[in-house]
Amino acid sequence: MIYTVTFNPAIDYIVHTDILRNGGVNRSSYEEMYIGGKGINVSAVLAELGVQSIVLGFTAGFTGIAIERGVCSMGIEADFVRLKSGNSRINVKIKTDAETELNGQGPEISEDAIDELFAKLDRLKSDDTLILAGSIPNSLPSNIYERILERLSDKDICTVVDATGELLLNVLKYRPFLIKPNNFELEEMFGVRLTDDDDIAAYAKKLQDMGARNVLVSMAEKGALLLDENGGLHKRAACSGELKNSVGAGDSMLAGFVAGFDKGFDHALKLGTACGGATAFSDWLAKKPLIDELMEQI
Repeated sequence: MIYTVTFNPAIDYIVHTDILRNGGVNRSSYEEMYIGGKGINVSAVLAELGVQSIVLGFTAGFTGIAIERGVCSMGIEADFVRLKSGNSRINVKIKTDAETELNGQGPEISEDAIDELFAKLDRLKSDDTLILAGSIPNSLPSNIYERILERLSDKDICTVVDATGELLLNVLKYRPFLIKPNNFELEEMFGVRLTDDDDIAAYAKKLQDMGARNVLVSMAEKGALLLDENGGLHKRAACSGELKNSVGAGDSMLAGFVAGFDKGFDHALKLGTACGGATAFSDWLAKKPLIDELMEQI
Protein backbone atom coordinates (compact mmCIF):
# COMPACT_ATOMS: atom_id res chain seq x y z
CA MET A 1 0.00 0.00 0.00
CA ILE A 2 1.09 3.57 -0.68
CA TYR A 3 0.65 6.17 2.05
CA THR A 4 1.02 9.91 1.52
CA VAL A 5 1.38 12.45 4.32
CA THR A 6 0.06 16.02 4.09
CA PHE A 7 0.82 17.87 7.30
CA ASN A 8 -1.06 21.07 6.46
CA PRO A 9 -3.79 20.38 3.85
CA ALA A 10 -5.86 23.26 2.53
CA ILE A 11 -8.81 24.34 0.49
CA ASP A 12 -7.44 26.31 -2.46
CA TYR A 13 -9.95 29.05 -3.31
CA ILE A 14 -9.08 30.44 -6.73
CA VAL A 15 -10.64 33.74 -7.75
CA HIS A 16 -10.46 34.94 -11.34
CA THR A 17 -10.93 38.64 -11.96
CA ASP A 18 -10.13 41.02 -14.80
CA ILE A 19 -8.59 43.76 -12.66
CA LEU A 20 -7.45 43.80 -9.03
CA ARG A 21 -7.77 47.20 -7.33
CA ASN A 22 -5.94 47.59 -4.05
CA GLY A 23 -8.09 49.14 -1.33
CA GLY A 24 -11.29 48.88 -3.38
CA VAL A 25 -14.14 46.46 -4.02
CA ASN A 26 -13.31 43.75 -6.55
CA ARG A 27 -15.68 41.34 -8.23
CA SER A 28 -14.74 37.94 -9.54
CA SER A 29 -15.36 36.62 -13.03
CA TYR A 30 -15.60 33.09 -11.63
CA GLU A 31 -14.22 30.99 -8.80
CA GLU A 32 -12.83 27.50 -8.33
CA MET A 33 -12.18 25.42 -5.22
CA TYR A 34 -9.83 22.49 -4.92
CA ILE A 35 -8.46 20.34 -2.11
CA GLY A 36 -4.77 21.21 -1.80
CA GLY A 37 -1.61 19.80 -0.27
CA LYS A 38 1.36 18.02 -1.86
CA GLY A 39 0.60 14.57 -0.46
CA ILE A 40 -3.05 14.87 -1.46
CA ASN A 41 -1.96 15.94 -4.96
CA VAL A 42 0.20 12.82 -5.25
CA SER A 43 -2.68 10.59 -4.12
CA ALA A 44 -5.09 12.28 -6.54
CA VAL A 45 -2.86 11.58 -9.54
CA LEU A 46 -2.19 8.03 -8.32
CA ALA A 47 -5.97 7.54 -8.28
CA GLU A 48 -6.15 8.74 -11.90
CA LEU A 49 -3.61 6.05 -12.74
CA GLY A 50 -5.65 3.39 -10.93
CA VAL A 51 -3.22 3.12 -8.02
CA GLN A 52 -4.68 2.98 -4.52
CA SER A 53 -3.24 5.06 -1.70
CA ILE A 54 -4.16 6.27 1.79
CA VAL A 55 -3.83 9.94 2.77
CA LEU A 56 -2.51 10.72 6.25
CA GLY A 57 -2.10 14.08 7.97
CA PHE A 58 -4.01 16.52 10.16
CA THR A 59 -7.38 18.25 9.71
CA ALA A 60 -9.36 20.61 11.94
CA GLY A 61 -12.71 22.37 12.06
CA PHE A 62 -15.33 22.71 9.34
CA THR A 63 -12.72 23.23 6.65
CA GLY A 64 -11.05 20.00 7.75
CA ILE A 65 -14.33 18.15 7.31
CA ALA A 66 -14.62 19.61 3.80
CA ILE A 67 -11.08 18.45 3.01
CA GLU A 68 -11.82 14.93 4.23
CA ARG A 69 -15.00 14.75 2.16
CA GLY A 70 -13.19 16.17 -0.87
CA VAL A 71 -10.46 13.55 -0.63
CA CYS A 72 -13.00 10.75 -0.34
CA SER A 73 -14.94 12.14 -3.33
CA MET A 74 -11.82 11.58 -5.42
CA GLY A 75 -11.93 7.90 -4.55
CA ILE A 76 -9.02 8.16 -2.11
CA GLU A 77 -9.03 6.64 1.36
CA ALA A 78 -8.37 9.24 4.09
CA ASP A 79 -7.10 8.51 7.59
CA PHE A 80 -6.45 11.99 9.00
CA VAL A 81 -5.82 12.87 12.63
CA ARG A 82 -8.67 15.18 13.65
CA LEU A 83 -7.40 18.08 15.76
CA LYS A 84 -9.51 19.29 18.67
CA SER A 85 -9.32 23.00 17.86
CA GLY A 86 -8.67 25.39 15.00
CA ASN A 87 -9.49 25.08 11.31
CA SER A 88 -7.61 23.67 8.36
CA ARG A 89 -6.36 26.49 6.20
CA ILE A 90 -7.85 28.19 3.16
CA ASN A 91 -5.41 29.45 0.55
CA VAL A 92 -6.73 32.32 -1.58
CA LYS A 93 -5.25 32.65 -5.06
CA ILE A 94 -6.29 35.71 -7.08
CA LYS A 95 -5.66 35.39 -10.81
CA THR A 96 -5.62 38.41 -13.10
CA ASP A 97 -2.80 38.98 -15.59
CA ALA A 98 -0.62 37.93 -12.64
CA GLU A 99 -1.30 35.69 -9.65
CA THR A 100 -1.52 36.86 -6.02
CA GLU A 101 -1.60 34.31 -3.23
CA LEU A 102 -2.60 34.55 0.42
CA ASN A 103 -1.93 31.25 2.17
CA GLY A 104 -3.46 30.44 5.55
CA GLN A 105 -1.42 29.48 8.58
CA GLY A 106 -3.29 26.33 9.58
CA PRO A 107 -4.14 24.93 13.03
CA GLU A 108 -1.82 24.25 15.95
CA ILE A 109 -0.64 20.63 16.05
CA SER A 110 0.00 19.27 19.55
CA GLU A 111 2.46 16.57 20.58
CA ASP A 112 -0.54 14.32 21.36
CA ALA A 113 -1.73 14.72 17.76
CA ILE A 114 1.77 13.86 16.52
CA ASP A 115 1.65 10.70 18.64
CA GLU A 116 -1.66 9.80 16.97
CA LEU A 117 -0.03 10.15 13.57
CA PHE A 118 2.92 8.03 14.71
CA ALA A 119 0.49 5.32 15.84
CA LYS A 120 -0.98 5.24 12.33
CA LEU A 121 2.48 5.09 10.77
CA ASP A 122 3.42 2.21 13.08
CA ARG A 123 0.84 0.10 11.21
CA LEU A 124 2.83 0.27 7.98
CA LYS A 125 4.22 -3.09 6.90
CA SER A 126 7.21 -4.24 4.91
CA ASP A 127 6.92 -3.38 1.21
CA ASP A 128 4.55 -0.45 1.90
CA THR A 129 5.52 2.91 0.41
CA LEU A 130 5.49 6.14 2.42
CA ILE A 131 5.59 9.50 0.63
CA LEU A 132 6.46 12.59 2.69
CA ALA A 133 5.83 15.71 0.64
CA GLY A 134 6.02 19.42 1.23
CA SER A 135 6.91 21.91 3.91
CA ILE A 136 5.72 21.66 7.49
CA PRO A 137 3.60 24.12 9.52
CA ASN A 138 5.26 26.19 12.24
CA SER A 139 3.55 24.21 15.00
CA LEU A 140 5.42 21.03 14.05
CA PRO A 141 9.01 20.38 15.19
CA SER A 142 11.57 21.00 12.45
CA ASN A 143 12.85 17.41 12.76
CA ILE A 144 9.46 15.75 12.14
CA TYR A 145 10.63 14.07 8.92
CA GLU A 146 13.68 12.70 10.72
CA ARG A 147 11.55 11.39 13.59
CA ILE A 148 9.27 9.57 11.17
CA LEU A 149 12.07 7.95 9.15
CA GLU A 150 13.96 6.99 12.29
CA ARG A 151 10.82 5.41 13.75
CA LEU A 152 10.31 3.32 10.61
CA SER A 153 13.98 2.55 9.96
CA ASP A 154 13.73 -1.06 11.20
CA LYS A 155 10.99 -1.85 8.67
CA ASP A 156 11.50 -2.62 4.99
CA ILE A 157 9.45 0.38 3.83
CA CYS A 158 10.04 2.27 0.60
CA THR A 159 10.34 5.92 1.62
CA VAL A 160 9.98 8.86 -0.77
CA VAL A 161 10.74 12.43 0.30
CA ASP A 162 9.81 15.58 -1.62
CA ALA A 163 11.08 18.45 0.52
CA THR A 164 13.62 21.25 0.44
CA GLY A 165 16.64 22.53 2.34
CA GLU A 166 17.48 21.12 5.74
CA LEU A 167 14.20 19.22 5.84
CA LEU A 168 15.50 17.07 3.00
CA LEU A 169 19.21 17.04 3.82
CA ASN A 170 18.61 15.84 7.39
CA VAL A 171 16.80 12.65 6.29
CA LEU A 172 19.38 11.45 3.77
CA LYS A 173 21.13 9.42 6.49
CA TYR A 174 18.05 7.14 6.50
CA ARG A 175 18.67 6.29 2.83
CA PRO A 176 15.28 7.16 1.34
CA PHE A 177 14.44 5.24 -1.81
CA LEU A 178 13.67 8.42 -3.76
CA ILE A 179 13.99 12.17 -3.32
CA LYS A 180 12.67 14.76 -5.77
CA PRO A 181 14.19 18.24 -5.61
CA ASN A 182 13.74 20.59 -8.53
CA ASN A 183 16.74 22.29 -10.11
CA PHE A 184 16.21 25.57 -8.22
CA GLU A 185 15.96 23.75 -4.87
CA LEU A 186 19.17 21.95 -5.75
CA GLU A 187 20.86 25.31 -6.29
CA GLU A 188 19.57 26.63 -2.95
CA MET A 189 20.72 23.58 -1.00
CA PHE A 190 24.31 23.88 -2.21
CA GLY A 191 24.52 27.63 -2.81
CA VAL A 192 25.51 27.22 -6.46
CA ARG A 193 24.34 28.17 -9.93
CA LEU A 194 23.60 25.16 -12.14
CA THR A 195 23.96 25.98 -15.81
CA ASP A 196 23.50 22.64 -17.59
CA ASP A 197 22.57 18.98 -17.17
CA ASP A 198 26.11 18.02 -16.22
CA ASP A 199 25.99 20.45 -13.28
CA ILE A 200 22.60 19.14 -12.17
CA ALA A 201 23.78 15.53 -12.41
CA ALA A 202 26.90 16.35 -10.38
CA TYR A 203 24.90 17.82 -7.50
CA ALA A 204 22.31 15.08 -7.69
CA LYS A 205 25.25 12.72 -7.19
CA LYS A 206 26.22 14.67 -4.06
CA LEU A 207 22.75 13.97 -2.63
CA GLN A 208 23.20 10.34 -3.55
CA ASP A 209 26.57 10.25 -1.81
CA MET A 210 24.86 11.68 1.30
CA GLY A 211 22.42 8.75 1.37
CA ALA A 212 19.62 9.10 -1.19
CA ARG A 213 19.27 5.96 -3.30
CA ASN A 214 17.60 7.59 -6.31
CA VAL A 215 17.47 11.31 -7.12
CA LEU A 216 14.78 12.67 -9.45
CA VAL A 217 15.29 16.32 -10.42
CA SER A 218 12.30 18.07 -12.00
CA MET A 219 13.23 20.96 -14.28
CA ALA A 220 9.86 22.36 -15.49
CA GLU A 221 10.02 23.12 -19.23
CA LYS A 222 13.48 21.51 -19.40
CA GLY A 223 12.14 18.09 -18.46
CA ALA A 224 13.55 15.83 -15.77
CA LEU A 225 16.76 14.05 -14.85
CA LEU A 226 17.10 10.86 -12.82
CA LEU A 227 20.23 9.46 -11.21
CA ASP A 228 19.42 5.89 -10.21
CA GLU A 229 20.98 3.73 -7.52
CA ASN A 230 22.76 1.59 -10.13
CA GLY A 231 24.71 4.57 -11.44
CA GLY A 232 22.44 5.14 -14.43
CA LEU A 233 21.66 8.64 -15.65
CA HIS A 234 18.30 9.14 -17.35
CA LYS A 235 17.03 12.32 -19.05
CA ARG A 236 13.57 13.03 -20.37
CA ALA A 237 12.55 16.15 -22.27
CA ALA A 238 9.38 17.97 -21.24
CA CYS A 239 6.14 17.32 -23.12
CA SER A 240 4.83 19.85 -25.63
CA GLY A 241 1.68 21.79 -24.78
CA GLU A 242 0.22 25.07 -23.56
CA LEU A 243 1.16 25.93 -19.98
CA LYS A 244 -1.94 26.62 -17.90
CA ASN A 245 -0.95 25.69 -14.37
CA SER A 246 2.29 25.07 -12.49
CA VAL A 247 0.70 24.08 -9.17
CA GLY A 248 1.07 20.37 -8.50
CA ALA A 249 3.16 19.55 -11.58
CA GLY A 250 6.06 18.28 -9.46
CA ASP A 251 3.66 16.27 -7.26
CA SER A 252 2.15 14.76 -10.40
CA MET A 253 5.59 13.80 -11.70
CA LEU A 254 6.30 12.09 -8.40
CA ALA A 255 3.01 10.18 -8.55
CA GLY A 256 3.71 9.00 -12.08
CA PHE A 257 7.21 7.87 -11.17
CA VAL A 258 6.00 5.88 -8.16
CA ALA A 259 3.15 4.34 -10.16
CA GLY A 260 5.45 3.37 -13.04
CA PHE A 261 8.46 2.10 -11.13
CA ASP A 262 7.41 -1.56 -11.25
CA LYS A 263 8.29 -1.43 -14.97
CA GLY A 264 11.73 0.05 -14.43
CA PHE A 265 13.43 3.44 -14.22
CA ASP A 266 12.90 4.44 -17.85
CA HIS A 267 9.16 3.76 -17.76
CA ALA A 268 8.84 5.45 -14.36
CA LEU A 269 10.53 8.60 -15.67
CA LYS A 270 8.39 8.53 -18.83
CA LEU A 271 5.14 8.22 -16.86
CA GLY A 272 6.29 10.84 -14.36
CA THR A 273 7.06 13.28 -17.18
CA ALA A 274 3.66 12.66 -18.77
CA CYS A 275 1.83 13.21 -15.46
CA GLY A 276 3.76 16.41 -14.75
CA GLY A 277 2.99 17.70 -18.23
CA ALA A 278 -0.69 16.75 -17.98
CA THR A 279 -1.02 18.89 -14.84
CA ALA A 280 0.92 21.78 -16.38
CA PHE A 281 -1.44 21.75 -19.38
CA SER A 282 -4.63 21.52 -17.29
CA ASP A 283 -6.58 23.86 -15.03
CA TRP A 284 -5.79 21.61 -12.07
CA LEU A 285 -4.30 18.15 -11.59
CA ALA A 286 -3.65 15.66 -14.39
CA LYS A 287 -6.45 13.48 -15.74
CA LYS A 288 -5.97 10.05 -17.29
CA PRO A 289 -6.93 10.89 -20.92
CA LEU A 290 -4.31 13.64 -21.17
CA ILE A 291 -1.71 11.51 -19.39
CA ASP A 292 -2.29 8.77 -21.99
CA GLU A 293 -2.06 11.30 -24.82
CA LEU A 294 1.28 12.62 -23.54
CA MET A 295 2.60 9.08 -23.09
CA GLU A 296 1.99 8.60 -26.80
CA GLN A 297 3.74 11.91 -27.52
CA ILE A 298 6.79 10.83 -25.55
